[in-house]
Amino acid sequence: MTAVFTLVLSLLCANITLKTLFMSVGPNVAIGDPLIPRGLPVKLFKVEILSGQPKARWTSGQGVVPVASVPGRVDMQIKLLGLIPLNRMVVNVVPAVRVIPGGHSIGVLLHAQGVMVVGHAVVTDLKGQRHNPALQAGILNGDVIIKVNGCRVQSEQQVRNEISRCGETGRPVTLEIKRGQRVFTTRVKPIFCAETRRYRIGLYVRDSAAGVGTLTFYEPRSKKYGALGHVITDIETNRKIELGDGQIMEAMVQGIRPGRRGQPGEKIGLFNGSGFTGNIEKNTSCGIFGYLRQPLKNSLYPQPVPVALVYQVKKGPAEMLTVLKGNRIGRFSVEILQVMPQNKWEGKGMVIKVNDPELLRQTGGIIQGMSGSPIIQDGKFVGAVTHVFVNDPTRGYGVLAEWMLWEANLMPIPKEKKAA
Repeated sequence: MTAVFTLVLSLLCANITLKTLFMSVGPNVAIGDPLIPRGLPVKLFKVEILSGQPKARWTSGQGVVPVASVPGRVDMQIKLLGLIPLNRMVVNVVPAVRVIPGGHSIGVLLHAQGVMVVGHAVVTDLKGQRHNPALQAGILNGDVIIKVNGCRVQSEQQVRNEISRCGETGRPVTLEIKRGQRVFTTRVKPIFCAETRRYRIGLYVRDSAAGVGTLTFYEPRSKKYGALGHVITDIETNRKIELGDGQIMEAMVQGIRPGRRGQPGEKIGLFNGSGFTGNIEKNTSCGIFGYLRQPLKNSLYPQPVPVALVYQVKKGPAEMLTVLKGNRIGRFSVEILQVMPQNKWEGKGMVIKVNDPELLRQTGGIIQGMSGSPIIQDGKFVGAVTHVFVNDPTRGYGVLAEWMLWEANLMPIPKEKKAA
């Protein structure tokens, strides 16, 4: 018993909780892996299978541990010395998922669901009086106009036309606004602008976004892809763009502006209409997702590679795939400094550092347009680059591969994530 108390005391002194260790097995477990959280000595902690018992067992040399052998849910209880219940867990045993790694540069064109308000403007009438009708009506930056005069909004031009039509007939324009999860209706009277010679309500709006990023993976059976590793937001408001529709296409990298401390670099790309294309069906905190219209090829990885589950990703060397010139994918050495599976389900599940001399020479580290570049470790797809540290461009965040597969519906989503 002295050894047990010494172990528990050492865990507390190291500011490590037993709950954290239990979480390290992950919500999904690969077939063939032991059903015990990493770091728990099997001499002291025993696993009791309550339901979904596996058919095989693995002898570790210290004890006998059940192994995930067939797909399905497993309800299990962790016990200290096989007597004292400590934590009950439910995990999904999943078959291996294999994907073609990306690294290809892509052009992204996304149309919003409605138009987003990105700014306000003062309208000066013919008498020289200044007005801001939209602001007075309570319309704020980041609001999304989803209907105008009862019709669903498709473009900026549609909104302008309806404002002009209402102004010419002396009627207010009726706008249906979405703010977060709230939807409300407001009426705004257009003012004839002496400067532009047209009716206005004092708003700047945007209905689309475009940019260059990196394709992360392609799953051949479903034809699904994932890219970017983070959500697309409006550049003015930093709000998520509610997706109406969108597409991706292969892009050619024409040049590189290297990053330096305090000033992120970027890829300069040109959309290439002759390469692969795909639609965009989801814009999420873990990237964009949809279907490719053509099969994806990667000369560095012509065959699909297994996807690492969260608990299989570890600190240490890895490689990143990305394009620096034209459409040629290169492999570059990086190091995974930290894995943070307990973080919010978003593009910050690990910290990486670029240590490849050639990549550092050409880019200075992680640059804009590199988001979505896949990370490979021990032959498995483990995640993708998402963000750069502004004060240290050699370092940045990455999204965990399993999180992206949850969003692509290629792997079971844990209950707690569904609830969130």
